[in-house]
Amino acid sequence: MEIIVADQIIMGLIFNAGDAKQHIYQALNLAKKGEFDKCQAEIDLADNALLEAHNLQTQFLAQEASGNKSEITALFVHSQDHLMTSITEINLIKEIIDLRQELSQK
Repeated sequence: MEIIVADQIIMGLIFNAGDAKQHIYQALNLAKKGEFDKCQAEIDLADNALLEAHNLQTQFLAQEASGNKSEITALFVHSQDHLMTSITEINLIKEIIDLRQELSQK
């Protein structure tokens, strides 16, 4: 396994979580317009960015589990907060989009 320094992981988490959030809000804006096909493409991009962030987090945890300890900094804590709030927002926005789609079909 390639060792990735903590700063690379932290910045990757922040970048990918932010990217995921940007895509899910774009999906919501498209859903408001009734453009559900385009909306799904943005949801897919959000899911892919979130997966990448999760993979980075898993690499960090695997490195620590294998004995390569890293200092827990305020920036690392911030990256975790950013990731967790992105996950929550994405889940809620997907539900809102589903509701909008259901209402548009009635």
